[in-house]
Amino acid sequence: MEFFCGLDVGMDETAICVVDAAGKVMLETVVVTDPEAIKAALAPYLGRLRRLGHEAGSLSPWLHPELLQRGLPAVCLETLHVRAALKAQRNKTDKADALGIAHIMRTGWFRKAHIKSAACYRLRLLLTHRRNLKRKFLDLENAIRHSLKVFGIRLNRVGRGGFAQAVREAVASDALVSELIDAMLNARAALWKEYGRLHDLVVRLVAGHELCRRFMQIPGVGPIAALSFMTAVDDPSRFKRSRDVAAYFGLTSRRWQSGSSVDVKGRISKAGDGDVRRALYEAASALLTRYKKKDKVKSWGLALARRSSHRKATVAVARKLAVIMHAMWTSGTFYCGDPDVAAADVSARAAAKDHRLLGAWA
Repeated sequence: MEFFCGLDVGMDETAICVVDAAGKVMLETVVVTDPEAIKAALAPYLGRLRRLGHEAGSLSPWLHPELLQRGLPAVCLETLHVRAALKAQRNKTDKADALGIAHIMRTGWFRKAHIKSAACYRLRLLLTHRRNLKRKFLDLENAIRHSLKVFGIRLNRVGRGGFAQAVREAVASDALVSELIDAMLNARAALWKEYGRLHDLVVRLVAGHELCRRFMQIPGVGPIAALSFMTAVDDPSRFKRSRDVAAYFGLTSRRWQSGSSVDVKGRISKAGDGDVRRALYEAASALLTRYKKKDKVKSWGLALARRSSHRKATVAVARKLAVIMHAMWTSGTFYCGDPDVAAADVSARAAAKDHRLLGAWA
């Protein structure tokens, strides 16, 4: 007889439930969240344990490889799929969630979540902390601007470089406010310094990565968009078609269809990685508004904007960029958006641009 196991993983403890092929509960227990403790609890069932499921979470990148390394048939499950399946439960407890996941594994009605490589998670951590520092910097700057409005001081036309000097001059006559604002400005300067440090690290890593440099041949795609896309996909072979990548990042429209009378197509789903979706949208916006040369994707997007709206056209171009980048990755080709350039010249131009890029950041 085969057995199926469900894990409800917590920060300190993990609820374990094992059921047989008929759905009969064979084991319910709680252990510390440690791979060795989980394996020890499942020792009587290891020989006939067919699947062990756990929901994707913050501990999954560490726990999943550790379980596989110990010979457990672990499967990481998509959170939205598991949540929808467990809604039928009257009460939500760790014990009930583990039982529900065990039944999901028994029935086979689940969708796997991709666990990225350790190197990929390190690069994503760099992007995440860069983004966090930038957001905190902007929050602090906006807080300073807002606090000065009480005294009628409005900094409307002050750039980032002259911001600190303009603020200090504006509050120089008030000793207390000057002291408070000086502390805020020092914190702002420290955040900007560390943000610049992480941003330079991103640029250096992208300059030394051949795939990211190929992505940056696309007009509008910069270091952040290239690295974000690469680390989010991780393994291009897990997508059967390049157009599936757009849906993975939530750039395709929702649909609600029932019978012959209801068929509603809504806005984009916004599923998946929001940072990648924003990076692709910014790249598409730059392509449509800032790039001045000829480009097939740009011409297509501008024609769509004339028929619909600029925002919808930008989303459509972002979706197309995701498809193009995945196709470039799988085929090893270069981007050629200029209809007047022969395909044979594309690789030569790309090699020349790579040489200039590497020289600039050497």
